[in-house]
Amino acid sequence: MDIISFEPLAKTIAIESITAYQKYISPSKGFCCSHRLLHGGDSCSNYVKTLLKEQKLHQAVQSSIKRFQDCAAASKTLTSTKATAKFRCIVIPCCLPL
Repeated sequence: MDIISFEPLAKTIAIESITAYQKYISPSKGFCCSHRLLHGGDSCSNYVKTLLKEQKLHQAVQSSIKRFQDCAAASKTLTSTKATAKFRCIVIPCCLPL
């Protein structure tokens, strides 16, 4: 009995879906990947596409979950840093030379 693997098809569909997201949705949403802003490197969508090309599907999914958790933490860091920076600049003009 032959076993048919749907993994190549699933990976192709996932990669094509991410590509469509990058082309049609991401440009219009008005913000970019927090992980990339904080740490540099690839956006989460590019990172996941690379994982799907290089790893087995279940490994890519597990790594993606970790990356999205890291991205959420980066978003919190950027939000708190941005709020703190705005507050400091309003109260203490740190942007001006003394």
